[in-house]
Amino acid sequence: MNDERLARLSLNQETIKQWSLPELAEGCVKAGIGQVGLWRAPVQAYGVERTARLLSGAGLTVTSLCRGGFLTALDPAGRAAALDDNRRAIDEAAALTTDTLVLVSGGLPPGSRDLYGARERVAEALAELAPYAAERGVRLAIEPLHPMFASDRCVVSTLAQALDLAERFPAEQVGVVVDTYHVWWDDRAPAQIARAGAGGRIHSFQLADWITPLPAGVLLGRGQLGEGSVDFRTLRAEVEAAGFDGPIEVEIFNETLWARDGAEVLAEVAERYMQHAC
Repeated sequence: MNDERLARLSLNQETIKQWSLPELAEGCVKAGIGQVGLWRAPVQAYGVERTARLLSGAGLTVTSLCRGGFLTALDPAGRAAALDDNRRAIDEAAALTTDTLVLVSGGLPPGSRDLYGARERVAEALAELAPYAAERGVRLAIEPLHPMFASDRCVVSTLAQALDLAERFPAEQVGVVVDTYHVWWDDRAPAQIARAGAGGRIHSFQLADWITPLPAGVLLGRGQLGEGSVDFRTLRAEVEAAGFDGPIEVEIFNETLWARDGAEVLAEVAERYMQHAC
């Protein structure tokens, strides 16, 4: 593929989870995709420095690393462990030469119903992590997740909540992720996208479609672009009107895609991206 519309496309590693890192690098180069988003577990398994050499040698840019976060623990030992893990994540992002570490806040601790307290603990953790990240050239990007994940995965459910946290810190240290899968339903999202852009806080823009019925467990229910309810062109226009001109990651968790040939999936992703998001 040699289409200028693909210049900003970044393939998130989880979209073609069946590929090893060498296969990811080779497949993207063959397809003319110059950017990738990475996840910590497969990078750690392959080796952080080894991954950095592989992708640099292939001429690929790492647009983000996912994920840090899970910062809502109540007990001191749990909080200390989370902070240590996030410092490692920041170091990994720096080693991979990406400036963006995606943060998923974490859900409610067992037995707790205090959403506000959980969000405040996220802010307290950010106060420790943001300067550490800034020293290493890494920005923290808070990703709000759809409210169905509030109990167990992410107490930050809207862009407004994410920005309320991020705006306590300099924009070059803490911003937000605009993920279409998580914000498409929110009628306040356009105003919050504008708010994020005005503050220079859109650190990542990700695409996945919303399809129903959701599968059991819901996590792996993201759809291929064009198969669901999301108006990608409108959301992209809003993000770009807010000043964002960075990479656009396609991040889809879907077992049907993972069971298919990776090169076929990538070709389909590129085609759907041009068809529905350009």
